[in-house]
Amino acid sequence: MLNMDFSQRIVIRSAEFDWVKSPAGGVLRKPLEREEAERGRATSIVKYEPGASFQTHQHPLGEEIFVLDGVFSDEHGDYPAGTYIRNPPGSSHAPFSEQGCTLFVKLHQFSDTDRNVVRIDTKNTPWLPGQGNLEVIPLHSHETEHCALVKWPAGEVFKPHRHFGGEEILVLSGEFIDENGRYPTGTWIRSPHLSMHTPFVEQETIIYVKTGHLPLSPT
Repeated sequence: MLNMDFSQRIVIRSAEFDWVKSPAGGVLRKPLEREEAERGRATSIVKYEPGASFQTHQHPLGEEIFVLDGVFSDEHGDYPAGTYIRNPPGSSHAPFSEQGCTLFVKLHQFSDTDRNVVRIDTKNTPWLPGQGNLEVIPLHSHETEHCALVKWPAGEVFKPHRHFGGEEILVLSGEFIDENGRYPTGTWIRSPHLSMHTPFVEQETIIYVKTGHLPLSPT
């Protein structure tokens, strides 16, 4: 088990970690949280080297992907950098990448009733006004879970706020900051239920953020 105590705040600056081999040749990983070696809940940064592929596999409780760079593919299509993907519980595919790619991947974390297939090319999706001067691209909502991209303009300071059901952030560009530290591109932050902070940025910063999805008590 890795980082499976959801009462703890976790910060991983993924750029500081080495890649770890997966069972598939040419597919490397940086584990962020993991329930068991090759099954159960997992969150990882995944790298496909050019020409790498993974055998057909099922997603018993879903798979969520954000393509960080390159082009990710499966038998259903090609997904360039900036694509957000949700493969619902019970789905399957045989992924590969001809030119190579890097992904943010979350496995086995869907509600049984979350059955929507999602494909969003965020590079060609307009930003919408958010709170303050923030801009957002909504990605998915189901029950208490909400997921979006958020663009912070340089110098933006957000109000102090509390996270009911927790908050998870991946810094996609720039540098995210709060009273607890500074988080450069590639940093993954998981904050527990009812945690609180006052975030801000000094430069334009884009984050992936998910809220309301973590257990309300330690597991």
